[in-house]
Amino acid sequence: MNNNQPLAEVFGFPIDNQSERATRYRIDRLCPFNNIVSNCTKNSIEFPLGVCSLNHKNKPVIICPVRFREDWKIVSDAASFIFEDKSTWTHIGEVRLKDKFGKSAGNIDYVLVSYDDKGRVLDFGSLEVQAVYISGNLTGPFSAYLEHPSPDFDWTQAFKYPNPDYLSSSRKRLIPQIIAKGSILNQWNKKQAVALQTCFYETLPSLPEVDKSESDFAFFLYDLAPVKKEERLELKLKKVIYTKFSDALEKIAKFEAGSILDFTQLLQKKLDAKRSGIADSDNRENVAAE
Repeated sequence: MNNNQPLAEVFGFPIDNQSERATRYRIDRLCPFNNIVSNCTKNSIEFPLGVCSLNHKNKPVIICPVRFREDWKIVSDAASFIFEDKSTWTHIGEVRLKDKFGKSAGNIDYVLVSYDDKGRVLDFGSLEVQAVYISGNLTGPFSAYLEHPSPDFDWTQAFKYPNPDYLSSSRKRLIPQIIAKGSILNQWNKKQAVALQTCFYETLPSLPEVDKSESDFAFFLYDLAPVKKEERLELKLKKVIYTKFSDALEKIAKFEAGSILDFTQLLQKKLDAKRSGIADSDNRENVAAE
């Protein structure tokens, strides 16, 4: 993979795939990964930012949640954890979950539902999918590549070069999901699955693992593997982390404390500035620290 640019897959194909099919997907802005419509709709319906995965340190990092829908592997994998082998099941997308007071706790990405021969719900569990947020400017290289889609595409304009933002991905998305929706589902004694890429999971605190039969919460870790004959990348399940919801919540939602000395020194400077009559906005070091 060319490390002089940040694009791994554009509209479903590696950027060095110049086949007729890949070209057609780029021209027509199509999505091969079971989007709700035939076209890519990432960020915009009219002008989609069709980057499925980011090229980072010679590894494709999934930045679009739709990319995880390839062949619906994530749903089949989650069902094997949530239900018994002989269950008849399907999945329902974007289901609103409310708390005791009728306030929304958010939408569940996928609810897996088992049912009997008369179509009555027997059981259900959840599947959440989390791609990685990015920092920096991805529109620039994406637009430049579409203008000249060469396999030798380089992006030497390093202004706000795009990179994975694992910290924001966990703190702004994954952790709030687990706290809000996960807590309700856990009170109902329902199993929960989360689909992530391996590199994202490795930035989280290490979780205690249990046997599958004892688990009520599981992380399904995926990566993108090259299929050389077809010049494409394929979603592959690499590992399943079986754990307990209570353990996952305690570990992931816990912020490790920094230095109390540093914080005390910050308070001292803030106090000194206040006593000297300096406006808080003029306390430059305090603003920088925040």
